[in-house]
Amino acid sequence: MAKLTEYTAATRFDSGDILIKDGTNGTKKITAANAAVEFAGLVSAINHRNVYRGKNLGTSITAAQKTAISSGTFDDLFIGDYWTINGTRYDIADMDYWYNTGDDPAFTKPHLVMIPHSQLYTAKMNETNTTEGGYVGSQMYTEGLSQAKTKIGTDFGTMLLSHREYLVNGVTDGHPSAAAWYDSSVELMNEIMVYGCPVRSPSDNGSEIYTLSTVDKTQLAIFRLNPKDINNRQAIWLRDVVSSASFANVSTSGSAGDASASRTGGVRPVFPIG
Repeated sequence: MAKLTEYTAATRFDSGDILIKDGTNGTKKITAANAAVEFAGLVSAINHRNVYRGKNLGTSITAAQKTAISSGTFDDLFIGDYWTINGTRYDIADMDYWYNTGDDPAFTKPHLVMIPHSQLYTAKMNETNTTEGGYVGSQMYTEGLSQAKTKIGTDFGTMLLSHREYLVNGVTDGHPSAAAWYDSSVELMNEIMVYGCPVRSPSDNGSEIYTLSTVDKTQLAIFRLNPKDINNRQAIWLRDVVSSASFANVSTSGSAGDASASRTGGVRPVFPIG
């Protein structure tokens, strides 16, 4: 693919279409309908994460698509594009989100961030209304994600990647008080990934700063570009501790909420492939 500087506009049509010249490959017509997609690709590979396309990519990942991901070019892949694999729709939520994060060694594999379009199933965070042990100590982490990990592992095979996450493993007086690094493949999202900032999770009490460090520190591109993808009328669990009895969630109304740990909620995890 030619670089942007190798193109010059030759003709602009009333429809908004543009005919551009490439000194090597002749001319190419960019239509008004696909201009954002075309120009994002011309500027840089990572700019593919700044365009929401929502294209159906089929029922399996092709060899060309695998190369586009593993090489980091992301050719013809954009946010909101999706595969429907074994009956489940998986959306591209971001690109290289975790690049260069984690403790030693850093995660440096080009990757797509994927989420199911809707919940895979429902489960509880804990059998009782407690957040003791934080996310890592929850029944969701130890058992409840097993079904999702099995399905996603089957659907994506060796393309499913592992990286390092800093996860809460201790709670004091209803707030996060301890965390550590863990190998991670399939996890619940946190509030920042969904909303762009903490909403229900407590940050401090005026004298003590709570344990909220995370590599998941920016909103996923899919929710930044198309917020309606947050609001699917399902109550979805998030992994943030809100109190001694509740974890954060996205409520059925689309609001940033929380729920008692023993309530049943949707499992809509996030994971990298490459």
